[in-house]
Amino acid sequence: MSPVSLFLNILWVALGGFWMALGWAVAAVIMAITIIGLPWARAAFSIAAYTLFPFGQKAVSREAHFGRSDVGTGVLGLIGNIIWLVLAGWWLALGHVATAILLAVTIVGLPFAWAHLKLAGIALWPIGKVVVPA
Repeated sequence: MSPVSLFLNILWVALGGFWMALGWAVAAVIMAITIIGLPWARAAFSIAAYTLFPFGQKAVSREAHFGRSDVGTGVLGLIGNIIWLVLAGWWLALGHVATAILLAVTIVGLPFAWAHLKLAGIALWPIGKVVVPA
């Protein structure tokens, strides 16, 4: 991780990244408790780590990254994303959007607001994503 990414990640944690990562972790734990929600829990834990330290990383489609489709990128992934959206995605996305609005009020917070908006999109549709170095 570059020094700039490290600095931005430290600021990110202080300016709302920790709380949103905690929200992702809570969603993952709730999904894992249900046993049937384990595929969503795996994706949510992965995105929670990404939400905690987003600078220097990016989320991309697994199909584009690995060059092949799998269970999470096909029809089952679509169904899983729809279920996720109804159960947890909308409130995580709402949290990211609210935090982005608060950060966008200041010029210093604009890069962080943009990162929260990208995470809001991921919050709505996380299955089939993989986090890779930028």
